[in-house]
Amino acid sequence: MHVPEMTPREYATLRQTDRAPALIDVREPWEFARARIEGARLLPLGGIFYWAPELNRDASYVVMCHHGVRSAQAVLILKRLGFKDVWNLSGGIDAWARHVDPGVPVY
Repeated sequence: MHVPEMTPREYATLRQTDRAPALIDVREPWEFARARIEGARLLPLGGIFYWAPELNRDASYVVMCHHGVRSAQAVLILKRLGFKDVWNLSGGIDAWARHVDPGVPVY
């Protein structure tokens, strides 16, 4: 199954519109405490089968992690669960810090 991807720059542009997908951060709480993107909702990957049923399957989501590997897994799971408009943030928060917001710490 194909993992739809969105670059950090593409997401940064979308965030400035009324069509901005919600941002889900699937990292661990210690990672979220260290570096985060404003407005992201922390929902760790390990609990995906608990939190996914609480989300609106018709809404749009961008999923992120540190480098994009865990979030790609999350996107595949969400798509299998019936989510239609879900994207992986390519390169994760690391790419976000390097290409969009240098104020976000790199770790």
